[in-house]
Amino acid sequence: MSVALTAGAVPAAAWVGYLDCLQEADEYAAVEVAIGLLEAGVPAERVLLDLVAPAQAEVGERWARNEWSVAQEHAATHVSERVVAAVAAYAHPRPTRGRIVVACMDGEWHALPPRLVAEVLRLRGWQVTFLGASVPAPHLVSYLHRQDAHAVALACALPKRLPHAHRMIEACRRVDVPVLVGGRGFGADGRWARRLGAAWAPDAPSAAELVADERALRRVPPAELGHLADDEYASLIKRRGELIDGALADLWERVPQTRDYTPSQTDSTVSDLGHVVDFLAAALYVDDGSLFTDFVDWLVEVLTSRGVPAPALGLTLGHYGRVLRDFPRAARFLDQAGSSVAAVGGDGAR
Repeated sequence: MSVALTAGAVPAAAWVGYLDCLQEADEYAAVEVAIGLLEAGVPAERVLLDLVAPAQAEVGERWARNEWSVAQEHAATHVSERVVAAVAAYAHPRPTRGRIVVACMDGEWHALPPRLVAEVLRLRGWQVTFLGASVPAPHLVSYLHRQDAHAVALACALPKRLPHAHRMIEACRRVDVPVLVGGRGFGADGRWARRLGAAWAPDAPSAAELVADERALRRVPPAELGHLADDEYASLIKRRGELIDGALADLWERVPQTRDYTPSQTDSTVSDLGHVVDFLAAALYVDDGSLFTDFVDWLVEVLTSRGVPAPALGLTLGHYGRVLRDFPRAARFLDQAGSSVAAVGGDGAR
C-alpha cells in the first residue's frame, strides 16, 4: 500500500537528514530523527507516513537507477524497520477495537509497506497481528481459523503475484473473514483488485477507514475472470521452464557475446527471462496488457541503467511472440510491449 508525503507534516530538513541516515545505514541516527519529531509533537502516524514511507520509496528508486546496490537497499530497509519499531514503542497505543490480521501474499517479500499499514491501524485502536512476508495461504487460513479476526489486510507489491493473490483472497473468504488489499501490485488505481473482486485501499489511512466500515468491506463485486476460459494463462504457466530455456538459447544464438557471460550474469539473465514470463502470465490472468507493458517499460529502464541495451529485451519479446503465436491474447500483449521497447531503440523486438 502506498503513502504520500503530506506537506508541512515533517520538515524537509528532517526528511533529507533521514535519507542520509539510510544512505549510511546508521540506524541509531535514523531513530533519533524519528524520535526527535515525535518529541517535537509530530504525530506518530505522520512520522510513519511522511518520513519513513517516502524515504523508503526513494530507496527503491535509487536501486532502480543503479545508484544503490542490492546490499545498500537491504541495509536501508533494515534501518527503516528499526525506526518503525521505535516509533511503535514510543507511541505504545492500547487496543480498543477488534483484531486485524495483516500479511504479505505468498511469495511477496516486500514487508515494510504492509508493516506501516499495520502500525497505522494499531495507532487507530485496532488490535493488529502482523504476520510479515510471504505467508502461504494454507497457513494464513489455519491462523484465521484460530482467531476471531474482524478483517485481514493483504499486501502485494508486484503484479506478477496477482494469481496467487486471488487464490489467497478466496481462501480467506471461505472462512468468512472480510478481505482488503493494497500495494502497487494491484495497480496505482486498484484496477486489478476490482478485477479480482477485492476491496482495495490506496494507502494506510484509507485502509483504516475501510476496515472501520464492515458493510463496505463485504460489499464488493464478484471477480471478472471469464477470460480465463481460453486456457492461455494455465497453458503458459505449464510451459514456463520451456519458454525460459528457449529464450536463453535464442539469445545465445543471436547475441553471441552472451555465451561468455559469467555464471552470475547468466543467472541474472535467466531471472529476467522468468520475470518476463511471470508478468505476461499475470497480464493474461487479469486480461490487461498494460500490466505487461508497464513492467517491460520499467525493466528497460533498469537494464539500461546497468548497461544492457534495450534491443536485448526486444529480442526476447520477439522470441516469445513467435513461440506463442497460437496464444492470441499473449501475442497481442507481447506485440504491444515490443512496440514500446522499439520506441526507445529496441528494434530487436521485430
